Amino acid sequence: MPAQRVSRATGLGAAAALVALATLVSCTTGSDQGTPPQQGKASPSSPGAVQLPPLHAGFDYQIGGAYPPPSGVRIVTRDRSDSPAPGVYNICYVNAFQAQPDESKAWPADLLLRDAHGKVVMDRDWNEALLDLRTPARRTRVAARVNRWIDACADKGFDAVEPDNYDSYTRSGHLLTANDATAFITLLSAHAHARGLAIGQKNTSELAGLRSRTKLDFAVAEECGQYDECGTYAKAFDDRVVDIEYTDSGLRKALAGYGGRLSIVRRDVQVSTPGSAEYVRRTR
Repeated sequence: MPAQRVSRATGLGAAAALVALATLVSCTTGSDQGTPPQQGKASPSSPGAVQLPPLHAGFDYQIGGAYPPPSGVRIVTRDRSDSPAPGVYNICYVNAFQAQPDESKAWPADLLLRDAHGKVVMDRDWNEALLDLRTPARRTRVAARVNRWIDACADKGFDAVEPDNYDSYTRSGHLLTANDATAFITLLSAHAHARGLAIGQKNTSELAGLRSRTKLDFAVAEECGQYDECGTYAKAFDDRVVDIEYTDSGLRKALAGYGGRLSIVRRDVQVSTPGSAEYVRRTR
């Protein structure tokens, strides 16, 4: 099942983002220009084969279910259970830092994060167990499972991967740290690049300045207009940012500040499909 989620970071102020930006070292993987997508990728010999999403291109966020891209769309994000859309740049959504409700029992018990009383730590908004990334050994084991999903994305012909819940450490009751998160996503970056996929940073603006360490290629931001974070992502990722707004006010703010630079779309919170009562998609 698609994730159908909004994974906003909470409780992290602009000051943290500014501190992170002070350490920014610009780093890009692959060509600076978006190149046409290719289907059925083989594993490249170096990350130089990675294709980056085109700049300031029409974008649609379809993690709640696939449908034909609207006219003018050049970038589409879909859940890993779906197939890429033909003729556009395709991003594959993977829930990498938490176990979705229907998958938690498939994870080894010792890879679910537990508190001092042995209780599994949950993201209560989405009823998802956090994964235990506190040691190199556990990060390696979790990455081995997530990398199989990344392999499936590559085999289907996706161009990039979007590992969600990078910010899960902020919901861990201080059991996980930002260092745990960055160490883990760096493992995913290396594997994605080896499979010819670009990899996006999902939200977590306070860590955008660590791009030179994590080797992330672009950003997938939810509500950067609403929360005044678009500038942070734009600076860290050289405007290679796709943004999803869930309110009309957020869309207006994003377009007013960055409409000529970033890829911005307004979707409904459930990212539903056309024909449903909740469906919303606007770009202006």
